[in-house]
Amino acid sequence: MTVAHTPSFPRLMGDVGGTNARFAVQEAPGAQPTQVVTYPVVDYPNFDDCLEAYVGQLTCARPRQAAVGIANPIVGDHVRMTNFHWAFSIEAVRRRLGFERLLLINDFTALALSLPALQPEHLRRIGTGGVADPKGAVGLIGPGTGLGVSGLLLDTAGHTVPLGGEGGHVSLAPANAREDRVVAVLRDKFGHASAERALSGMGLVNLYEALCTIDGIAARALDPAGVTGAATSGSDARCVEAVEIFFGLLGSVAGNLALTLGARGGMYIGGGIVPRLGDWIERSTFRERFVAKGRFRDYLDAIPTWLIQAETSPALIGAANALDEL
Repeated sequence: MTVAHTPSFPRLMGDVGGTNARFAVQEAPGAQPTQVVTYPVVDYPNFDDCLEAYVGQLTCARPRQAAVGIANPIVGDHVRMTNFHWAFSIEAVRRRLGFERLLLINDFTALALSLPALQPEHLRRIGTGGVADPKGAVGLIGPGTGLGVSGLLLDTAGHTVPLGGEGGHVSLAPANAREDRVVAVLRDKFGHASAERALSGMGLVNLYEALCTIDGIAARALDPAGVTGAATSGSDARCVEAVEIFFGLLGSVAGNLALTLGARGGMYIGGGIVPRLGDWIERSTFRERFVAKGRFRDYLDAIPTWLIQAETSPALIGAANALDEL
């Protein structure tokens, strides 16, 4: 049973990934985030140190309630991040910071909770597609430090219900001979070739290095920005191909999610990587791969796909909504 909460204001919201932690406050019901600050997570030994640094510089009253979306499954009190070394007890952090309530949810659950509040200027339509069914399920996928996956369903009373899962770790399915070989290299390297091994910052590096292995050349020591930079400039053919394969696989995984959820309400793309690549998604095979599901092509062709491009992390609003809805 969903319990209604009426948290006091101001309240604190957070969006924590494997690279950055963003915090903000909401000073009144329905208000936009203010005092937004981003911290590189590598600068802090623990989650609570980072959170305390933010609380200590606030110019408003100290928040008594907080909700944080974090790139990790939330199962019980103990949190150990998948793509960073932070590990902590939610209750111990709550006591240390003096919150009456501290709610931790998956970061893409938080982002999913923000989707109904997104304005047209926060969205960019990718490819063709029909009109979203306002009563339909919604899908959400986003490559960043890892690969986030979530969605929204409507319950029988018409309330939105966010999904909390770890769909970024589903098995990666190649769609052609070149991808067969790439996935085989990833499987040999990692044991399990998950979607996140290709569709993330390090996934771009993994794709580039796999292509070098297949073609029998030495890979350069590139980070994700190095791969995307060389791809954008066209200075390295395998970096270009890595980004092309990235978008093709993203389309395939997003299409799988849309079929699984019955996402007639549309598919949203979040995360930090796709927006940084400008118009690449428009000229990529993303949309074609999204719909290329054999007998269900027409079903997927009717589902619109949008790229989220809001300057302030919408997951912050989603975290605030979670205090009311979860």
